[in-house]
Formats: sequence, C-alpha cells, structure tokens
Amino acid sequence: MYQHIVLAADGSDNALRAAKEAVKIARLSANTVVNIVYVASFDNARAEHLHSASSESLLLERRRKVATVEQLLKEHHISYKVTILKGEPAPEIIQYANDNQVDLVIIGSRGLNGLQEMVLGSVSHKVMKRVNCPALIVK
Repeated sequence: MYQHIVLAADGSDNALRAAKEAVKIARLSANTVVNIVYVASFDNARAEHLHSASSESLLLERRRKVATVEQLLKEHHISYKVTILKGEPAPEIIQYANDNQVDLVIIGSRGLNGLQEMVLGSVSHKVMKRVNCPALIVK
C-alpha cells in the first residue's frame, strides 16, 4: 500500500476535500505518512513579506493555511509532516514528489472549465502530467 503520500494544500476548500480522501487512503495502512506540502508562490510571497512583522510571523501565517488539514489528520490519528516550499506551485510539487520517492500525490482541483484551464493553467493538471508516481485529483 502507499507509505509516503504527498498532499498538496493551500488553505482552500479544495485542499480540504483532497485531505479527506488522503485520510481514507492513509487509514488502509498503519505505516503511511502524509506529507502536507504547501507552496508559497512568488506572487503571494512578496505581499506576505510586506505585511508580516517578522519571518516567524510569516511562517505562522503559512502554517495557519494548512491548520484545518493538520487538524483533520490528527483527528484520524494519521502520521503527517508539513513541508513549506517556495516557488511556483506546480513545478515545486512535481520536483518534491519526484525527488522524494513519493508513492502517491493527492491534490485538489478548482474545477476549471476547458477555457479557464487553457488560459489560466491548472496546477493539478500539470502535476498529474509530470509526477513519476500515481496522482489523485479530487474535484
């Protein structure tokens, strides 16, 4: 079964839905570790730095964005860790998954239509195409 699951989280409802699926899968094996990966994108990082009082408060704000996912995993007694990366979400998640022998990537989808996805790009679609392991997109 899956021993190392990466759960991409950004504080959204989509990420919480993905976390619920991660719980279902992680409960199938006692040795599974879910790694919550939050990517602080370059666009948001500038604004976050301007509004934060210190680097500690910035880290706390980023951890707050994944707190509901952490709480869900705690409630179900799932082993987890949190990794905060900096950069563009899709490439960072892809590189992390490919470099760390991940068994499964779980990521939420915003539910873009075809035109929106073509214009905006979809993080989940990019991750799905480029990771070297199975990936689950949760709508």
